[in-house]
Amino acid sequence: MTTAFIASTTVERPTAEVWARLTDWPAAPAWMPGVESIMVSGPELTFRTRGRDRRGRIEIVDPGRTVVVHSSQGGVSAAYTYSCVPDGARTKVTLTADCHARGIWRPFSGLLRAAIRRADSGQLAGLKRTIEAG
Repeated sequence: MTTAFIASTTVERPTAEVWARLTDWPAAPAWMPGVESIMVSGPELTFRTRGRDRRGRIEIVDPGRTVVVHSSQGGVSAAYTYSCVPDGARTKVTLTADCHARGIWRPFSGLLRAAIRRADSGQLAGLKRTIEAG
């Protein structure tokens, strides 16, 4: 995988509250730009975005600390790693988005990473606003 972007923010809430909101997938469209809805079936997530369904899978969960959501379509794979680190009554949240292209998509790797960065680098700012607003 090749990193598309890394973003961090500090949320003025305890880690347990941040984690609960971060992993409340059906409510995530409130802070995920461009996502209309998310349906959950076990570790499988179906994201509705721009009128199309995209599938993801929760690959790794370290409760209260880290969750990794992975998706793959055709020759493009993406992994979004969300990490929470307690800081007293606050929480530092980091999102690392990785993207890997294979086959006919490989020459477009740079463009794909840039598209992911444009579409998703604002997620944590949205998460912070949503949580701190109550």
